[in-house]
Amino acid sequence: MKSLPVIVGLGEVLWDMFPDGPRFGGAPTNFVCSAAGLGRGQFEVMLASAIGHDELGRLAVAELTDHQVNIATVARVNYRTGQVNVTLDEHGHASYEFAANTAWDHLPWTNELEQLATRTNVVCFGTLAQRSDQSQRTIRQFVASTPPSCLRLLDINLRSPFWNQDVILQSLAQAGALKLNDSELPEIASLLQLRGSNEAVLAQIMERYSLKVIALTRGANGSLLLRDSGERSDLAGQSVHVVDTVGAGDAFTAALALGVLRGHRLDAVHHWASDVAAFVCTQAGATPRLPASLRLPQETVQ
Repeated sequence: MKSLPVIVGLGEVLWDMFPDGPRFGGAPTNFVCSAAGLGRGQFEVMLASAIGHDELGRLAVAELTDHQVNIATVARVNYRTGQVNVTLDEHGHASYEFAANTAWDHLPWTNELEQLATRTNVVCFGTLAQRSDQSQRTIRQFVASTPPSCLRLLDINLRSPFWNQDVILQSLAQAGALKLNDSELPEIASLLQLRGSNEAVLAQIMERYSLKVIALTRGANGSLLLRDSGERSDLAGQSVHVVDTVGAGDAFTAALALGVLRGHRLDAVHHWASDVAAFVCTQAGATPRLPASLRLPQETVQ
């Protein structure tokens, strides 16, 4: 029997503590929940992270299992499961306050992770989970251990004060694809001493780091995708009733990763990712159940 392609989210698992109660989250966690929902049986979707021996850890396992995410590489460590205090403005946009020294800061390198890395087809990793030395070492070792054919997708996540120049530069050097938003792009451009329009800066980043694809999300102003072949796709934002934006970018990233892996045309991938993100904006929390109409088609669109 042919094995399924392996999709890995690498990094933080946590609970977003909203005023009305906790909701499951964390960028790579949102990514894998969305990927599993969109792929629905076409991929082996796994999370590489760490949780505590506490009630939130138990609930995290239940959530991941319910979303059909493989938890074999979710370690149990002697630190509390990650939490984030979330506040929403009048437009539903979120701000975050991260608890310090939690389980995902202590992601251990294990034989299971080493074996998983060698058979990974897509790994999505970010910068936030590299705020601690231990998790940073594990993340870099995992990404470096993936095969050359693996799509190494860096989701820039600039949560101050949990990033620095070294983390950004080392992560870009390991990446094969990049996703960032329009508030993060000026920071990266300044760091890399790049000038020009957004698209010009992205093209320079793509060339400097030999990236296959770059996605720039712009909130209500839509998104832009560029491919190393010269292919580009620029979409306006969709008009939807926003409940909150938490997890929308991660769902976009999941659709992008699956579409690129399946070899879909860039414009087709972009429209699909935009539809997925727009749906998530209409739902509460970061990992809503995705309707069957948004699932990845079985047939590859060339």
